[in-house]
Amino acid sequence: MTLKLKAALAAMSIFAFAGSAAAEGELNIYNWGDYTSPELIKKFEDTYKVKVTITDYDSNDTALAKVRAGGHGFDIVVPSANYVPIWVKEGLLLEARPDQMENFKNVDERWVDVPWDPGRHYTVPWQWGLTGIGVNKKVYSGDANTSAIFLDPPAELVGKINVAPEMNDVLFATIKYFGGEWCTDDKELLKKVRDKLVEAKPKWLAMDYSVTEKLPAGDYSAVYYWNGAIMRSRLANPDIAIGYPKEGFPFFMDSIAILKDAKNTENAKLFMNFIMEPENAALISAFAKYANGIKGSEQFMPAEMKDAPELVIPAEFQGAGEFLTTCAPEVSELYTRIWTDVNK
Repeated sequence: MTLKLKAALAAMSIFAFAGSAAAEGELNIYNWGDYTSPELIKKFEDTYKVKVTITDYDSNDTALAKVRAGGHGFDIVVPSANYVPIWVKEGLLLEARPDQMENFKNVDERWVDVPWDPGRHYTVPWQWGLTGIGVNKKVYSGDANTSAIFLDPPAELVGKINVAPEMNDVLFATIKYFGGEWCTDDKELLKKVRDKLVEAKPKWLAMDYSVTEKLPAGDYSAVYYWNGAIMRSRLANPDIAIGYPKEGFPFFMDSIAILKDAKNTENAKLFMNFIMEPENAALISAFAKYANGIKGSEQFMPAEMKDAPELVIPAEFQGAGEFLTTCAPEVSELYTRIWTDVNK
C-alpha cells in the first residue's frame, strides 16, 4: 500500500469517526416501563446530539402486537429472550450485526452464543434477572419462598397482591407449582393451571406495572414480580423482602434490537454500541437494579448492588431457577388460551 493511499484511508477514517461522534437526528426507543435510565439517555443525547424518545410497554405481547400492526415509528425494541426468536422468524428485526461492533468485546462470554440469538447477530444484552416474590414483612411474616403467595395467598395478603402482567412468567410459576415442566402440553396439568389462576385472580388487587411506587408505599403487600423492582422497593422501604419460589422461578434476559423498518437505523446502531461500554451499561443497572451482561460494568455500579439479596440467590434456591425458553407454536397457543381466560 502506498503512503499516499495510507494517508487517504487515515483521513477517511478520521472523518468517519467524526461523523458518527457528531450524529444528529432522532432515536425512538420502545422499552418496558420504568426500565430506562434517564442518566444514560442524557449522556447519549449529549454525546451524539440525538434526541431520544422513550415509549413504554408492559409486556412482551403488547410490544409484539404493536410492532406487528405497523405504523409504530420505533427504532429499537427490548424483547425478552424467549420472544427474540419470534421477532426474528417474523422478519421484524434488522440483522444489525452487533457482534461486529467495536464494543462487542465487552459482552460477557456467557451471553454471546445464546440460544435465542446465536453469536448475537440481532441483539445486545440490556438486563437480566428473575421473577420472584416480594412481601411487606409487617403485613406477612411467613414463608415468602413459594408461589403460594399469589396462587394460594394467606388471608392477610388477599386483596393486596400485584402480579406481573406477563403471560409466560405467570404460567411458568404456576406450571412449576403443580410439578410440571415449562413448555408442557399436558392437557390435564394445564387445566389445573388454568383453574388455579382463574380461582386466584379475584384474590389479587392488580396486574400492573407500578410496583416500585406502590409496594414500598403499602398499596401492595405482596407481588409476583421482577427482582430489580423488588430491590428498588426495599431501598425505599426496608420492610420489603424478596422470596424465591422453591417450586420454580424463571430467569429472563432482555436485549435491545433494531427494528427492520426503523427510520433512524444509524442512530440505533450507535446506541447499541454505546450500551456495550461498561460505564454506560452500569448506568442501566444502577437505575433499574438488574445485572446487565457487560464485563467490567460492576466497577461502576453502586455498592448497594454488590451483595443485594435480590441479586444474590441463596444456595438452597439456585437449582429452582430456569431460563424461559421459546415454546413450540402449538404450546404457545394453549398458553395464550389460558391467559385469555385468566384476563376475562
